[in-house]
Amino acid sequence: MKLTRPLSLAVLWLAGAAGAAFAQQDPITIAHVYGKTGALEAYATQSHNGLMLGFEYYTGGSMEVAGRPLEVIEKDTQLQPDIGRALLAEAYGDDDVDLAVGGVSSGVALAMLPVAEEYGKIFIVEPAVADSITGENFNRYIFRTGRNSSQDAIANAVALGKEGVKIATLAQDYAFGRDGVAAFRDALEGTGAELVFEEYAPQDTTDFTAHAQRIFDALATEEGRKVIFVIWAGGGDPLGKIRDMEPERLGIEMATGGNILPALVAYRDFPGMEGATYYYYESPENPINDWLVEQHMERFGTPPDFFTAGGFAAAGAIVAALEATGGDTDTETLIAAMEGMSWDTPKGAMTFRPEDHQALQDMYHFRIEVQEGVEWGVPALVEVIPADQMDVPIRN
Repeated sequence: MKLTRPLSLAVLWLAGAAGAAFAQQDPITIAHVYGKTGALEAYATQSHNGLMLGFEYYTGGSMEVAGRPLEVIEKDTQLQPDIGRALLAEAYGDDDVDLAVGGVSSGVALAMLPVAEEYGKIFIVEPAVADSITGENFNRYIFRTGRNSSQDAIANAVALGKEGVKIATLAQDYAFGRDGVAAFRDALEGTGAELVFEEYAPQDTTDFTAHAQRIFDALATEEGRKVIFVIWAGGGDPLGKIRDMEPERLGIEMATGGNILPALVAYRDFPGMEGATYYYYESPENPINDWLVEQHMERFGTPPDFFTAGGFAAAGAIVAALEATGGDTDTETLIAAMEGMSWDTPKGAMTFRPEDHQALQDMYHFRIEVQEGVEWGVPALVEVIPADQMDVPIRN
């Protein structure tokens, strides 16, 4: 396990002492509190599979750290904020878990953040995206391995932000969509591109006719290259529904960020479409990703997906932190080890920024290709966007 940030002498002393004290003692318990059922069930399944594969990889198959076995309990938020809040309190209070991971939906994750502060225990947010999680709603017990809206936005601004481009956005009308558009607007500044119109739709929208028409009307009088950038999670297929309205007759292109493999099937209808993604299994080149791809193909018959890599990274962060503390799960000791900590993931190195505990990480500029024998549109790599070249705002 690679841990690149030097630890203080105090933390190193604690690690040595804790290693002796906790060896062969009680298990380390971790709650995965996530939306196993509901509209984002596919995301949740990937996240949990990745988490468990990650624990296997980072512990060398032993499922132990510093002689203490890892135990994972699962709780289903059903994508309901009140249920997520209650279950996280149950995990910390009744189950006495050492730390928790979760938050598939940004709305649910935001409801859970105060619970971590109330109980004084770490909550690793994966994969919820809204900037406000590590922004205005942040507290010191929150660490996020998933990317945030600003990282998505900056990466997509690299792909789309060219001189004279006029962009309209379509996004879901809740934290994920609104934070995403706000971050994208900021990221476009100085690129020469301009965000000229914003349209928001309810999460369960399936008829995009009125939304698309308002966007068409807004772009109709614009000069230059015109693009609709879609920020969407879950069902509804806004790309396909808008494509059926033939935006090309008005000189309008479609663009969006990355997505899970089933959603990429619709991208086959958009060869040449550009954007940026958090993860596609062929984009990173490193031994950890090679292991993940090989094992996932062997066990599940498919490549690892978007949120499989995210769950895997969360496991890596937990193991790295516990190795640094010698298995000590005291919250303050863990926070001291995790702030500024770097660890290796299927995407390469990630680093928890000390100021807001957001994991800084590479992103990937893609261009969609239609490849024979592949049922989805392939987000072929154009360039890696390195973490150290993205000026991700600190919003808290």
